[in-house]
Amino acid sequence: MTQDPRFDDVVGDAELECLSQGFGFLEGPVWHPYEKWLVFSDIPNSRMHRRRPGGEAEVFREPSQMANGNTLDRQGRLLSCEHATSRVTRLEADGSLLVLASHYGDKALNSPNDIVVATGGAVYFTDPSYGRMPYYGVPRAQELSFQGVYRIDADGSVVLLADDFAQPNGLCFSLDESRLFVNDTERQHIRVFNVKGNGELAGGAVWAVTEGEGPGGPDGMKIDSRGNVYCCGPGGVHVFDASGHRMGIIRMPEMAANFTFGDDDLRSLYVTASTSLYRLRVRVPGLRLF
Repeated sequence: MTQDPRFDDVVGDAELECLSQGFGFLEGPVWHPYEKWLVFSDIPNSRMHRRRPGGEAEVFREPSQMANGNTLDRQGRLLSCEHATSRVTRLEADGSLLVLASHYGDKALNSPNDIVVATGGAVYFTDPSYGRMPYYGVPRAQELSFQGVYRIDADGSVVLLADDFAQPNGLCFSLDESRLFVNDTERQHIRVFNVKGNGELAGGAVWAVTEGEGPGGPDGMKIDSRGNVYCCGPGGVHVFDASGHRMGIIRMPEMAANFTFGDDDLRSLYVTASTSLYRLRVRVPGLRLF
C-alpha cells in the first residue's frame, strides 16, 4: 500500500530512539502529564516500571500481578488491568490498591487487558483470554464463555457492553466521545460503536483492517488531537485518519504492543515493543488524560 502524503504531516520522519532494553514483554505505557513520569508493564516478569523526567528508571510495582494495560482516571489515579488475578485495580493516594472489577455476575473475568476512562468517570475495558495463557498470564480454566467489553459505573456495577469479539484488545474514544473504537486481535480489525447517553454501545461495524507485512496485530490504540487513530498492527503502529483510511505505518524493529503520547507537548510517542521501550517524536500531539 502506498503511503498517504498526509502521513508526513501527522507523524513526520523523526528517528526512532531506543530508551531501554532487556524486558520480557512490554505493555501498557501511560504518561502522567503533571508529574511527568512514564509507567509501563513487563507482563511475564510481573513488574511495572517508571521512567522519571530525567530518564531515570525504577521498579514501580512488584509483583504487578502480571499487569497489562494502564491508564489514569480524571483524578490522576493509576488504573491497571491484571492478568494474574483477572482484576481491574486503582492505585489510591495511600499506596493501596482498590479492586474496581474482578467478576461479571458470579464468574471471574477472563483477564482484563486494556482500559480507558470517559470524561464522566465511567471506566471501559476489554477482557480477552490472553492472561489465562502461558507466559503472558497464569494458565487456568476460563469461567466465562465469551470475551467481552465492559463498563464500570460509579456505583461499582460491571456492565457487559459487547460479547461478540474473538479477542477484544485495544480501545479508545473519538475526540467527542460519541464513538468507541475497539480492536479484535484475532480478527485483525477495528470496530466502531456509537456511545449512547447512558453509556451503552450501539453498532459495532468493522471500521478498519490492520493488514500488512511483519509481526504484530491490533493491540494498543490511541487517538491524537486531530482525531487520527493510531493502532498497533503488522510491522509497527498503523495510523488512520478519522474516516478509517490508513495513512501509513510507523515501522518498528520489534513487534509493537502498545504506546502513549507523552512529554510536555504530548508529541513524544512512547512505544512498548516486545523487549524494548522506544520513543519517536511526531508532529501532531496526543491528548492529555486529565
